[in-house]
Amino acid sequence: MSAVIATATEEFLSNHWSKHMYEQLKTRLLQEREGIRKELDNLRVTNAAVREAAVGERKGMGDHAAEAAHAVESEKSRALESSLRDLLAQVDHALAKFEAGSYGLCDDCGKPISPERLEALPHAHLCIQCKSRREKINR
Repeated sequence: MSAVIATATEEFLSNHWSKHMYEQLKTRLLQEREGIRKELDNLRVTNAAVREAAVGERKGMGDHAAEAAHAVESEKSRALESSLRDLLAQVDHALAKFEAGSYGLCDDCGKPISPERLEALPHAHLCIQCKSRREKINR
């Protein structure tokens, strides 16, 4: 860990968090990661069962309505899986920042992320100002 990051992290902790609160955020992130992984596993099992049932239906009936319903469910499932994977990547990034000693610092500007923001969204990697700026650019 660089001296600049170490100093920034120490300053962040001393000004904003107790060591206990900092560790609570890490615990929340670890629990969130585990929950997301379980959701992804359950989704894969459910998707496999749905695909298997859909193949059986197509062989039996050739019903266009059943095929359309399966297509809609498959699309919803892919969207949910994509969202969960994105969230998992954000959580993993936050945990990596813990290991690097830079958790709580904005990825863009390097300034501390507000404690209120991190309490609400422990995987946040941008301060409010940088997040707002990115959203304006992406509109």
